Amino acid sequence: MITHWKGDPPVAPYYAVIFISQKSEQLDGYAEADAEMMSEAQKQEGYLGYSSSGEPKQGIFISYWQDQESIQKWRAHSGHIQAKQNGKQSWYNYYHSIIAKVERSVIHGEWLEGIQ
Repeated sequence: MITHWKGDPPVAPYYAVIFISQKSEQLDGYAEADAEMMSEAQKQEGYLGYSSSGEPKQGIFISYWQDQESIQKWRAHSGHIQAKQNGKQSWYNYYHSIIAKVERSVIHGEWLEGIQ
């Protein structure tokens, strides 16, 4: 699991967009688009951070946002729209996208990178 905050961890309430996926065998252009979307998302107003865990073919990615308006603006981003279309057409066999309001968040201890 990797967690990265844009700044300090946010104080609730905020929003989490949870993306659960299983990739297909057709991943042409996926790695480049994924890197570009990560870079673009982090530039968006209201972006707070992300958590990611998975294996090469399946995983869970959670992006954190200040409010629903920020999520809607990201959904309307032209590059993100194109990436979603490519995902539906070829990159994913399955995905489930969930938007949830975080009412409470507790962090204990220090996250140690690289611990599995």
